[in-house]
Parts: sequence; structure tokens; C-alpha cells
Amino acid sequence: MPVVQINTLADPRLSDYSYQTDVALRKAVGSEHGLYLAESALVLERALRAGHRPRSVLTLGSAVDEARSLVAALEQADEIPIFSGPDELLAELTGYVLHRGLVAAMHRPALPTVEELLVDARRIVILENVADPTNVGAIFRSVAGIGADAVLVTPRCSDPFYRRAIRVSMGTVLQVPWTRLTGDWAEARKVLTASGFHVAALALEPGAVTLREFAARAPERVALVLGAEGEGLTPEALAAADTIVQIPMAHGIDSLNVAASAAVAMYALAG
Repeated sequence: MPVVQINTLADPRLSDYSYQTDVALRKAVGSEHGLYLAESALVLERALRAGHRPRSVLTLGSAVDEARSLVAALEQADEIPIFSGPDELLAELTGYVLHRGLVAAMHRPALPTVEELLVDARRIVILENVADPTNVGAIFRSVAGIGADAVLVTPRCSDPFYRRAIRVSMGTVLQVPWTRLTGDWAEARKVLTASGFHVAALALEPGAVTLREFAARAPERVALVLGAEGEGLTPEALAAADTIVQIPMAHGIDSLNVAASAAVAMYALAG
């Protein structure tokens, strides 16, 4: 793979790093499914392990050898440029200092179908309309560590491949299989039921069973549904659930952060 020393920002291949929004990267010219940015050697390594391919890598001088080592094993590695240059010039290009040494423009993979993800899964998490990428990243990190087999996100949920979600998750969004639901809750429920999943919606609703009670007799396959901060789950999501589950609160606290709720609920169901 060639190492390209940059002294000017005129190279059009650098445009992937130039103040690009996540939305713009999803529509990047020359990519089949768009791009995302992988910041740090750790995240790049996890992306490569997941089978994702970089279009290029941008590095500080101190990280060039590490970038070369990571990319070297790829097929046609000589077609993936590694750009390096002065710290100040790279900061001017990206709009931030590369504290983590490198950032890679990665080709987004084609997302699997819902049915493909459910085949061998026992515990999955569904995120309904969680708009904050920080929460999405934190949820992925928690449920990845505790053992979720897959994550499904609704059409209005923030993209797990957004830069902030990837960073907060420490790259675990690249390790846990996920895909996006495309239909309404009636359609989603039909697919989940056909695959043998019991849909458990996490919400503070009258008549909800406690998480401890539910976990004590949890079905073989459970789809845990979590909603957005503040708004919670929609009426359609609650109506699609087989069981509504709550985490009892103390000291007058009404609820936990959605990422904390995901961690607590998945831990309870992980046995």
C-alpha cells in the first residue's frame, strides 16, 4: 500500500476527510453503499476483522507503520493509499486533531436481512427511534460485552455507523451484527414471531412485570425493545409486545438512561 506524503489539501481523494457529515459520507461518490469513518487503530482493526474494506487511511507520521501493518494483509492492499502529513495540515483537513493517530474512510457493507440475523440468535435488542448517536454507541458497547446476538434499529433510529456512535462504542458496532427494520411494527412483529421470538418492551407502564420476574422465566428467544430518551416507546411498539417489562426505580427516580437500561436488562437476560 502506498504511503502518500501530503503537503497540500488539493488531492481529491482527501475529500472523504474534509468536514464531511455522516449523511454526506453515506452518499459518497464511488462507493456502493457509502462510507463511514473508523477512528483509531483499534477501531480500524475491528472493522477489518469484520470484513470491511478501507478506501484510504489518513495518519499522523507516528501511526504510519501501524496503519501499514493493519492494511498489509488485505487483498489488493497496494490499491489503498495511506495519507500522512504534518499535524497542523491534517487538523485543517479534518477539523480536529487526530489524537488517536489515524482515521480510515471505510466502505459500508451491505446490511443483512432481518431474517438472516435471527436464524441463530437467542437474545436480540431492538432500538426504536433512538436519535442520539452517543446513546446508540453506548448501547452497542454494553450489549456487545454482555452478549446480544444482534441489534435491530427502526427507520428513525440514528445510524450505528455514524462517527460518534462508532467512537462511543469503541468499534463494537462493527462486531455485533445489526440491520435496519424497514416496515412498520405489524410487519416486524410478524417476522419476529415467525422466528420464535418473544417481544419484551422495556417501559414504565401500568401492569408491567418487573425485570426480575420476567428474567426468572424468560423464553428461549427474547427480543428486547428500547425506546428513545424522554419519549419512550411508541404506542405501536407497546402494542406489538408480548410482555411489557419494567426496571423498578427507587428514590423517586423515574427511569434510567436508555443505555444503562439496555445494560441492566441484557445482563438480567444473559443467563
